[in-house]
Amino acid sequence: MKSLFILCMVIAMPAFAECPAPADVSDDLEALFSAARTADNEGAGRAISGQMWELWLKAPDPAAQEVLDRGMRKREVYDFVGALSDFDRLAAYCPDYAEGFNQRAFVHFLRGDYALALVDLDKALELQPRHVGAQSGRALTLMNLDRIDDARAQLEDALKNNPWLSERFLLSDGGPLARQGKDI
Repeated sequence: MKSLFILCMVIAMPAFAECPAPADVSDDLEALFSAARTADNEGAGRAISGQMWELWLKAPDPAAQEVLDRGMRKREVYDFVGALSDFDRLAAYCPDYAEGFNQRAFVHFLRGDYALALVDLDKALELQPRHVGAQSGRALTLMNLDRIDDARAQLEDALKNNPWLSERFLLSDGGPLARQGKDI
């Protein structure tokens, strides 16, 4: 019965429901950023990264959570049209929830539509400025748009809060975002 209620809410949204404000997770994130900066090794850093994602992936209400989860399931099986439909619905229903825009940006990125990905990433970061997942996604998007200096700066910002992001290797010597020095 609970599933039927949630399904009805998902179908009705956004026409009849109002999304509650996303939870304020800033204190929890600050603690996780601090822990990530002082983590002893990559395994510990990755575990902390997972905890960050748990916070970002908690939607404001059960109806929004169902749409988010369904969109992510569709994305995982390459149903990008279906995933975009769900993330469009989520963004319309919960316009203050950064992860809806971040997930939609990821689908745009996977489809190679970097301009649309950038629009959604900018919105996600407007709502959640230190969302390191959106920051690293934005860095990758900018890199694919051949905006290397902007991509480097964005990734460096993300790494200030979470130095364990897998994208950090893009800044390594020889990496596509490495700073170019003078040969001796």
